[in-house]
Amino acid sequence: MITNVAVVGVFVSDEDKALDFYVNKLGFEKRADEPMGDGLRWIEVAPPGATTRIVLTRGYGDWSQEKVGQFAGIVFEPDDINATYQELSARGVEFTEPPTAQPWGGVQALFKDQDGNTFVLVQR
Repeated sequence: MITNVAVVGVFVSDEDKALDFYVNKLGFEKRADEPMGDGLRWIEVAPPGATTRIVLTRGYGDWSQEKVGQFAGIVFEPDDINATYQELSARGVEFTEPPTAQPWGGVQALFKDQDGNTFVLVQR
């Protein structure tokens, strides 16, 4: 049986700028940065202690510039959404929606990475 989601991909236009954003603005750990040949890299980042990693994808798989800057389909869970919102905002992360109560009972906020990929913070 499947027991874990190992990695998910996020399409980026520049690996170094993406790595800087995820590590220095979001506070993620760099888990891998390996050459793949032909100038390509396999870069994994993750929140500290997380098992699922994000691969910062450029130039391989079904990557195309048109796929950069879209809704990533990834939802992050903070321990305190308001404190996380304040901290990430202070680090320069652009939020398109501040923490907002939802009809389903949780609170969510939306933010963008350096390429405009959109993510969700949810606290239930």
